[in-house]
Amino acid sequence: MKIILTNCRIISPGLDIKNGTIEIVDDKIVEATFSTGIEFEEDCRVYDLDGKTAVPGFIDIHTHGAGGYDSSSCTGEGIEKISELKIREGVTTFCPTFLTIPNNQMKKSAEAVEKYKTNRKFAKVCGIHLEGPYLSLSNIGAQNPNFVRPPDLNEVLEIDKITKVKIVTLAPEIPGGVELIQELKKRDIVPSCGHSAAVYSDFLKAKGYGLKHLTHFCNQMTKLHHREIGLVGAGLLDDDVIIEVICDKIHLISDMIQLALKSRTADKIVLITDSMAASWLDDGEYDLGGLPVTVKNSVATLTEKGNLAGSTLKYNAALKNITEISDIPLSELIKMTGLNQAVSLGLENVGRLEKGYKADITVLNKNFEPEMVFVEGELKLEA
Repeated sequence: MKIILTNCRIISPGLDIKNGTIEIVDDKIVEATFSTGIEFEEDCRVYDLDGKTAVPGFIDIHTHGAGGYDSSSCTGEGIEKISELKIREGVTTFCPTFLTIPNNQMKKSAEAVEKYKTNRKFAKVCGIHLEGPYLSLSNIGAQNPNFVRPPDLNEVLEIDKITKVKIVTLAPEIPGGVELIQELKKRDIVPSCGHSAAVYSDFLKAKGYGLKHLTHFCNQMTKLHHREIGLVGAGLLDDDVIIEVICDKIHLISDMIQLALKSRTADKIVLITDSMAASWLDDGEYDLGGLPVTVKNSVATLTEKGNLAGSTLKYNAALKNITEISDIPLSELIKMTGLNQAVSLGLENVGRLEKGYKADITVLNKNFEPEMVFVEGELKLEA
């Protein structure tokens, strides 16, 4: 059956149609255009969106969990619950992100992800993000130092056999770091730098080996200094590397986000949540990779050390926040919520509302709250 979304504002990279119509057949968009005298067939299912905004479904490439479940340690049921809540944020594709955990736990969690992919009900999983365990102890942040270990390509490939690995965050300056980056690049796995004490020269070396991303920009990486610009300076200066931004105004204050937007083009920034199990839940005591976490006023910190420990950020709130901080047109900002992730990770036909693209569509009201979400043409949320 053909699905018609009409009377909507269509926002897609480089596109802003005030009075638009989107036609969907099966899992694809067949038309996204102005609403001008379109006649609908009798067997169409028509949704009048009453001026609401349709955007490409969000892609969250860095999320640890939600609803009391942690991607690193949950069953297929847990991944399903995380996926359901991601739909409610407008996310149609995500990367369950594993922390620095023991190898056997990584494998069990990978099996749970693969089981969910086989019987998907809600948001799509394009692959997993390994945030660790090949990190710098001096920049460990909210990761468990007991399970940090040297870079190990065989370990990554073992996990990849269970379920697809899309991103690996590592510290390139540690022994074996750049060599692992080189091997990941050969296998179309995105190498990302994070939890790292690398200096700028280390960054340049890693980039030469294939480094593509900086994980949660500014957090747990070498700071900007006038005699050593570090990884923060690299993220502001380099025109090629993509930076992950947690736009909760906590991990990065508004001024820092504005600086990043002045330094980098919209197609080199990806919005992430870095959400943890407490996302969608009340303040209280939680766990992150085996470490106790306290959430107070929606801010998650390690109970003992006070380090920021992921976020409780919802993806749609990240987009709302950046529109409040920036005067960049929404048709440019929207690159940060899907297209950039798709290009970097090699995801085909997602990230745009155009003919031939997957019908992954999020419909937002004026407060950026998702009211409808389609995943490959299937309605998964109707508020």
